[in-house]
Parts: sequence; structure tokens; C-alpha cells
Amino acid sequence: MMKGVCLRYATNEAEAEDLLQESFIRAFKNIEQFENTGPIGAWLRKLAINVALENYRKNKVVQLHLKAFCWSQQEENQLDNALQNLHLEDLLKRIQNLPSGFRTIFNLYAIEGYNHQEIGKLLCISEGTSKSQYSRARAILRRGIEQEQEEETNKKINYARG
Repeated sequence: MMKGVCLRYATNEAEAEDLLQESFIRAFKNIEQFENTGPIGAWLRKLAINVALENYRKNKVVQLHLKAFCWSQQEENQLDNALQNLHLEDLLKRIQNLPSGFRTIFNLYAIEGYNHQEIGKLLCISEGTSKSQYSRARAILRRGIEQEQEEETNKKINYARG
């Protein structure tokens, strides 16, 4: 479970393994902070997310200044349908290939369930920046999926032609 969390925030498996190792080290060092009021898995998951976020903040090289990006309901439905047709491994690869800021915000919002205000506080950015980066991440994912689907359609057409 923790490796899955780390994989979503990392750019590759080696980085995810580093995050996982750091998460386990912190878990062992801070086990006395586990209050046994909930499942230990939830505590470990939150710890792994925090390690990944700290890594993101440390490695943040360029501040992303993005224009607000508006989505129509149709675009959102197209992306949702396309995402449902992807295998989990394919989706994970696509998320890992997002720029780190987009990837982090996409994970926090779409997978972990944080709202944009919470994300802004966690990453020391504005709520608007979080929304904008999330929208841009979705746009990148959508374009990649649409492009791949178009290529597959063209291959089928060319194959049918002989």
C-alpha cells in the first residue's frame, strides 16, 4: 500500500523506493506517535504522503505560474471515460510522467481526496494555483490518451486497408 502511494508521487520506481524507505525509517523512528485510534495502515499512508510532499518541496526547482484553465463538462466526461478504459499500470505510468507539480496536485486531489484549499496549505501555494495545476494535469492526461486512441484507430484503418 505504501509503495503504491510512493509510486504515484515519484517519477520512477527508484525514486518511489527511496520515498518508501524514508517512510519506513520515519515510521520506526516515530512509532510512539501512533495513537492506536485508527488503523495503522491509515497512519502509514499519511506518513508516506507527507514524505512524498517533503520530497516534492525539496526538489521543486521552478515555480509553476499557470493561467486558469477552464474545463467544459464534455471534456471532463471524455477524460473520465478514457481513464476508465486504461489499465491501472498505464494510468500510473501516465501520472508518473506528469511534471512534478502537476503530479503532486493530481494525486492529492484526484486520488487522496484533498480539496484545493487543503492542497494550497500543504504546498504553500494559492488555492487558484492548485486548481489550475490540477486542470492542466487533467488536460495533459486527456491529450495523451486521445493521441494514443487516435494512433490505435489509424493502425486499425491501415491494417484493414492491407
